[in-house]
Amino acid sequence: MKTAVYPGTFDPITNGHVDLVLRATRLFDRVVVGVAKDTGKNPVCALEERVELAKLALAKMPNVEIVPFEGLLVHFCKSHGAGIVIRGLRAVSDFEFEFQLASMNRRLAPEVETIFLTPAEQYAFISSTLVREIARLGGDVSEFVHPEVQRMLASKRCL
Repeated sequence: MKTAVYPGTFDPITNGHVDLVLRATRLFDRVVVGVAKDTGKNPVCALEERVELAKLALAKMPNVEIVPFEGLLVHFCKSHGAGIVIRGLRAVSDFEFEFQLASMNRRLAPEVETIFLTPAEQYAFISSTLVREIARLGGDVSEFVHPEVQRMLASKRCL
């Protein structure tokens, strides 16, 4: 069974993230979505809330597991029997940082490969940061996130 890990802060999870997970489920038997506790980004939403929102947004995908994690990604991969890390690339500007991460992960765990997926065109511009900012300013984010995520943002619990 091929297992892949899709890690991220998911603060909040967007339709772009959901698109990548859906596409990953077509490539792998099992996809573990690793919701990072703290990546130095100082997440706005609590870890438990980000995990719950990811579970709601990905509920219709039977071969997906959502798990909180902290520590090294390669350790998380090994603990879940995953030999593949999935990373999304929205634009060329994402590549340099993602390449550095992939190279470091390869040094730490040569048996863990990184695969880059590009989002569907309609999601290429979406980022959690932009979604939070639009919501904070009272804009409509309904086409960018799951309805439960939109409700959470509208309640301003995480802004």
